[in-house]
Amino acid sequence: MRNRRIERNGTMTEWTPDARELADLELLLSGAYAPLTGFLTSAEVNAVIERGRLPGGAPWPDPVTIALPEEIQPGDRVTLKDPEGAAVAVLTVGERDGHHAAGPVEALDTPAYGPFARLRRTPEEVRKDLPEGEVLAVTMRGPLDAASLDDVAATAEELDATVLLMPLVFGESGPAVVRAALTASERLPGSTVVAVPLAPRDDVEIDLELREHVARNYGATEHYAGPRPVSIPGPPHRRGLVVFFTGLSGSGKSTIARGLRDALLERGGRTVTYLDGDVVRRLLSAGLTFSRADRDLNIRRIGFVAAEVARHGGLAICAPIAPYAATREEVRAMVEEVGADFLLVHVATPLEECERRDRKGLYAQARAGLLPEFTGISDPYEEPDDAELVVDTTGMTVERSVGAVLGLLTSGGWVR
Repeated sequence: MRNRRIERNGTMTEWTPDARELADLELLLSGAYAPLTGFLTSAEVNAVIERGRLPGGAPWPDPVTIALPEEIQPGDRVTLKDPEGAAVAVLTVGERDGHHAAGPVEALDTPAYGPFARLRRTPEEVRKDLPEGEVLAVTMRGPLDAASLDDVAATAEELDATVLLMPLVFGESGPAVVRAALTASERLPGSTVVAVPLAPRDDVEIDLELREHVARNYGATEHYAGPRPVSIPGPPHRRGLVVFFTGLSGSGKSTIARGLRDALLERGGRTVTYLDGDVVRRLLSAGLTFSRADRDLNIRRIGFVAAEVARHGGLAICAPIAPYAATREEVRAMVEEVGADFLLVHVATPLEECERRDRKGLYAQARAGLLPEFTGISDPYEEPDDAELVVDTTGMTVERSVGAVLGLLTSGGWVR
């Protein structure tokens, strides 16, 4: 899970960048982005804009930048950590440009790689092993089809060039791209394969420029951009899904969530995991308080587990209070980052009705001052404006409420 909190360790701030920023950090440290030695300043970004790369006044997509909290200011030194908590580098903040920060980075440790670690080599290492003469670098975001392979082979023969296959590994598809490159290398005698963590950019022109720049640093004299893969998502009923209920205590979200779980199990066809807020509190989040920081951490933990379920095609049902919009948005991002779908269901039963029910006696204790920071009484509930479904259970039967959610899943194709 991506940790977006600031951690203080003495005078050093610690921060975990997102996946794209970590990939850029690796390229900065390896020399693949040379002559860049750090994240871009606003002056460098403006210089690129002035060169006219962005037709029609399109917004600059910040290709080599990092977003940091406003609390981090110029002059601060920030330890950048990977998702497992290992310190990778130190960023010295030179300036801020809105929510972006810029400055040089210094390596602390060699990044730990996953699959095909042997192929994650620096530009210097690769250049030393390449023979003298022309080098045709082929950057790949997906497999090379037969026509592209023939084109690469013909171009290499015409130039009398060594072929350098560069699978651009990023996200879940990374290992598959490397496997495609290794397969292609069997058709291209004498070729070399090196895995490069270059995240894709939405702007095709900028993506191509970055690919060419990195290829040159790896020793390329010519660049061949492999075709961008066509992404055809699987049908909804085969994709991972998180149904995330949010609402006040007593709103009925847990009852609907349990009813939805039962209905899905009766239908069959999907693996269902139910993460109830109270159950998670006793197990996964035992020991946490009800402070805002701990409540956010509890929701992040639920989101992490749900995203892992969805990553493997499962359907996760979550039913915490989740009062804060920013934390709910973090969970949505976690789920979508693994290629799964996220549905937010706001159980919008009014406070008066929730307090009237008060099955656990919590509202009475909160009114008496015995439960500080109680959502809806002494702590706010931020109503979502991005919910896929809003349900008010006042006067509604459980069956009808469950039916409303089940109808959403059926109409969207997640359940057949």
